[in-house]
Amino acid sequence: MRILAVNWLDLENPQAGGAEIHFFEIFGRLAAAGHQITLIASGWPGATPRATVRGLEVRRVGGRHTFALRGRGAVRRALRERPYDVVVEDINKLPLFLSTVTRLPLYVIIPHLFGTTAFREAAWPLATVVWLAERPIPQLYRRAAFHAISDSTRDDLVARGVPQERIHVIYPGVDTARLTPDPAGVRTAEPTFLYVGRLKRYKGVETAIRAVALARAQGANLVLEIAGQGDDRPRLERLVTELGLGSAVRFLGFVPEEDKRALLRRSWATVFPSPKEGWGITNVEAAACGTPAVASDSPGLRESVRHEDSGLLVPGDNPAALASALQRLAGDPALVARLGRGGRKFAESLSWDTAAAHTADQLHTLIRAAERGGKE
Repeated sequence: MRILAVNWLDLENPQAGGAEIHFFEIFGRLAAAGHQITLIASGWPGATPRATVRGLEVRRVGGRHTFALRGRGAVRRALRERPYDVVVEDINKLPLFLSTVTRLPLYVIIPHLFGTTAFREAAWPLATVVWLAERPIPQLYRRAAFHAISDSTRDDLVARGVPQERIHVIYPGVDTARLTPDPAGVRTAEPTFLYVGRLKRYKGVETAIRAVALARAQGANLVLEIAGQGDDRPRLERLVTELGLGSAVRFLGFVPEEDKRALLRRSWATVFPSPKEGWGITNVEAAACGTPAVASDSPGLRESVRHEDSGLLVPGDNPAALASALQRLAGDPALVARLGRGGRKFAESLSWDTAAAHTADQLHTLIRAAERGGKE
């Protein structure tokens, strides 16, 4: 297949996150299988305009805040330069509405849509733009096939008006060969919990910090480590100071993959308090390392965490409920071990090879349907 793909970021972008891991784990495998893939993405200061990443030809245009304006033009130029069989649009920021740019078969990947949660992250003018941009998706992408990464995302699309028969749920995988439990089963001496991800307001990290404050006020000697970077860090650091938490909350900044694996292995559980996600890749990475996850019982996360089997689900935006879950784990190492074993078993049922194979099947089906339509 000759595939023209669009994602706001590529894997080398300093702002890359779970959506980019998901995209490259799948399409890197398709490239390795011999498919020709061109990716249009945004650039960043100092980025080269073209690169080869995981076998994909990456073309970078504009920046994070200008890609919405320049991305469509880059797609048009790419379509003029060579023939493609299918266009893939990964909508994990603003949609580019590529259905209005080309009549080629269109395959749309949806990690999740923001909906009203956009107002948790951005000032109301920008949040309103995001909210309004998502509303025409069912109409403007009416001829597209959709790839949802969870049942929650599929249900959201159906509720918005996308016919369910045009949506295929393909669960993300996890690298269970690289991400494994600590051979010695060693965890930190004091109960230590870990957040891994971008520091954005909508991720709900504030809830985790407040939960730690509540738990420690009740006598629990536990610690929260926060790995990742983002523009919400200064506000979160101020909150830690205001709550008098001192070294009980540690900001680790960006951590390389090997360091992240070590953190996942030694932590008592990961914490993911976001009100809405497409899946929650950190939860299954922790599971692969034999570490439970404590997450909001919210769309997406309730699928990447199996309550009382691979972790615990708690009501969202509820520091008291989260504090109770953390205290429960801190006081019961046997429960941590049991949930960790359940997590590892769950992770072993997830495969990037399977996700890539299912994606390739859907792309072939879409291309064949278009060919039949053209002949008719």
